[in-house]
Amino acid sequence: MNSVRASSRRPRRVSRPRPVEPERNNQERDEDVPADMVAEESGPGAQNSPYQLRRKSLLQKRSVCPAKANMEGASTSTTDNFGHRAKRPRVSGKCQDVSAPAEQYLQEKLPDEVVLKIFSYLLEQDLCRSACVCKRFSELANDPIIWKRLYMEVFEYTRPMVHPEAGKFYQINPEEYEQPNPWKESFQQLYKGAHVKPGFAEHFYSNPDRFRGRESMLYYDTIEDALGGVQEGHFDGLIFVHSGIYTDEWIYIESPITMVGAAPGKVADKVVIENTRDSTFVFMEGSEDAYVGYMTIRFNPDDKSAQHHNAHHCLEITVNCSPIIDHCTIRCTCTVGSAVCVSGQGAFPTIKHCNISDCENVGLYITDHAQGMYEDNEISNNALAGIWVKNHGNPIIRRNHIHHGRDVGVFTFDHGMGYFDSCNIHRNRIAGFEVKAYANPTVVCCEIHHGQTGGIYVHEKGRGQFIDNKIYANNFAGVWITSNSDPTIRGNAIYNGNQGGVYIFGDGRGLIEGNDIYGNALAGIQIRTNSCPIVRHNKIHDGQHGGIYVHEKGQGVIEENEVYSNTLAGVWVTTGSTPVLRRNRIHSGKQVGVYFYDNGHGVLEDNDIYNHMYSGVQIRTGSNPKIRRNKIWGGQNGGILVYNSGLGFIEDNEIFDNAMAGVWIKTDSNPTLRRNKIHDGRDGGICIFNGGRGLLEENDIFRNAQAGVLISTNSHPILRKNRIFDGFAAGIEITNHATATLEGNQIFNNRFGGLFLASGVNVTMKDNKIMNNQDAIEKAVSRGQCLYKISSYTSYPMHDFYRCHTCNTTDRNAICVNCIKKCHQGHDVEFIRHDRFFCDCGAGTLSNPCTLAGEPTHDTDTLYDSAPPIESNTLQHN
Repeated sequence: MNSVRASSRRPRRVSRPRPVEPERNNQERDEDVPADMVAEESGPGAQNSPYQLRRKSLLQKRSVCPAKANMEGASTSTTDNFGHRAKRPRVSGKCQDVSAPAEQYLQEKLPDEVVLKIFSYLLEQDLCRSACVCKRFSELANDPIIWKRLYMEVFEYTRPMVHPEAGKFYQINPEEYEQPNPWKESFQQLYKGAHVKPGFAEHFYSNPDRFRGRESMLYYDTIEDALGGVQEGHFDGLIFVHSGIYTDEWIYIESPITMVGAAPGKVADKVVIENTRDSTFVFMEGSEDAYVGYMTIRFNPDDKSAQHHNAHHCLEITVNCSPIIDHCTIRCTCTVGSAVCVSGQGAFPTIKHCNISDCENVGLYITDHAQGMYEDNEISNNALAGIWVKNHGNPIIRRNHIHHGRDVGVFTFDHGMGYFDSCNIHRNRIAGFEVKAYANPTVVCCEIHHGQTGGIYVHEKGRGQFIDNKIYANNFAGVWITSNSDPTIRGNAIYNGNQGGVYIFGDGRGLIEGNDIYGNALAGIQIRTNSCPIVRHNKIHDGQHGGIYVHEKGQGVIEENEVYSNTLAGVWVTTGSTPVLRRNRIHSGKQVGVYFYDNGHGVLEDNDIYNHMYSGVQIRTGSNPKIRRNKIWGGQNGGILVYNSGLGFIEDNEIFDNAMAGVWIKTDSNPTLRRNKIHDGRDGGICIFNGGRGLLEENDIFRNAQAGVLISTNSHPILRKNRIFDGFAAGIEITNHATATLEGNQIFNNRFGGLFLASGVNVTMKDNKIMNNQDAIEKAVSRGQCLYKISSYTSYPMHDFYRCHTCNTTDRNAICVNCIKKCHQGHDVEFIRHDRFFCDCGAGTLSNPCTLAGEPTHDTDTLYDSAPPIESNTLQHN
């Protein structure tokens, strides 16, 4: 493309500046001043100057010693460099120097105001010569006000433009500059430049006396002419483009020129370079160190949508060149192509402090192995992506502000890469950052927020590394991963999204590691439709919904995360999903810890699950997880709840210190519990009721406040080789028409007794050992005590209970056998059955006080069964 353009472009017009040969009077030249720094008359317009300072030979006025006469040729010479004076040689010997009165008056007695007024008529080189006269003149000739006037006359800047090194320009506030005269300092740095100032060149070259001393300055009418002057060697390549609109010039840069806008105020707004037919700037091979800065660059074709503009741009940077584009405003009104196009092997520009906004196409397009540095740019309100990176493009993009785009903020696709560091990407219409089709960018320390859809969207086999970013307040998920994509999401803060935190679906993968995910409106992480990410070392907390939601055959390895304080379940697994949850800490949730429902499966192993308002784990509706080696404790509604036909293999867990039963099995559920330790519960160990079944094998069930195992309401489990001991109530209680198969169990040292069967219960028993129980119920009965004495209202001993018609007891009241004999002697009483209860007479809830028990309580209702657990209402929030 470059060779075609180079051969087809029109020939450049070159306007060579007319040389000016000022007449010099060598006889009157001051011998102390070098010939190349002297003008016959000083000041602007020598013929009309308000003063004429006549130079006289000082040697005629002095008594000169021989030693000084020998050094006179070098005594006061200045350097060839602008504004600097060489050191004077020392003169030995004594001599008498008698200055003329006029010279003494000028140097010592003329008031500062008058000297400054005189100096204000001088140009820069005469000022420098005047500064060589004496210390006083040196101070006055360096007055910043004088130099500011000269500086603005030449360069137009209202603040000094500093040029400390090649490829570096910036404006400063004079008051904050470390040097006493920044105007002079900048003048020295910029002095050798040529100027593009339409209409001024003719005036400059036709008035040599007016501009005497500025013969080295060059002026051109067009940028093309100035570039031609560089090619012909007239100057070194520093070009100042002054205020104005420059239209339809062919600016093809093939050499290391430096082109800087020069104008008062905000420079880039005053210097506008525009093309309506071709790319405004084209950098070609040979422009390795070129610099363009402080101007507005526009491509503004008459036909905005014509396809022949597809290859035209504001800036086009091609193979093997590395220009610097600095402090430019870049605008493109064409609806195809891009504002800036960087393409080809070896293209490595530096684009910094630019504004690429309000374009009707892509802002910045990097493709075909191009690279480059892009720093501190403002990229906004572009019709398509703010930045496109494609086809092995690999830029470094730092501290850019990419916002309010009418499409995506950054789009990398078709093997595009790039390193994006500390960018602020927000309020774009689609995702803040999109990765597609084998693209593999690295995004670090960026803020990606307030996207009108999502934050980061990785799809169609996209990859990428997203590290230490802040991703927040996006309308959809903070991160979307789909369609076989496999990014790395590490160390990010993903929070306060209007939907979820990370959403992985449609065969998505990825490593989600070490992120802080919180405060999102939906699940912190959602995995669905055959997706299989690795999720580890994350903190997922304080969500307005759940922590991790795995559904629709979602998979994944979820390990060593901390999931806590979420409004709904810490982890949901549903609809055919099979994740592996390993070594997580799931705690302090406002509902369930881990919730398997509607055929949710998977593995839950080696986790700490604790302090939830509902159960630690719930399993329901055909779900069949493997739950192994977990610690499940501190639940306010029990440890594990299996209900509504739930299944599951629950093995080698430690389940303790739950407010209700360690394990609940109910409503036709049929789990397998093996080798679990279920202990120190504040209610029972295992409760099975409402048709619950299950195989309980080789479990240790001990130190629970209620029955070690309670079987009720038509349930039929199998208990085999369990040890049930040291309970604070009964070992096993079976009631309410339940049955059971008990084989090879050991039941010992339980307070109330070993095995209690309610009226009408039949069980199958084989090889059980019931031994050394404390039998507190039988002992209390034999001693004539009210059973309330041993149970209070917190336990439910199983024994015969009665009702007293004389005392008008209700169906909800029960009276123990000793109170019937003692407190209700002679009353009309009725035997009800042998079952679990506590004595209402001893509790003091009947009309007559109990004569066998102590102080009455205020409990008015005997419970025949343990309180049921609260089932999760998570589904109500889906």
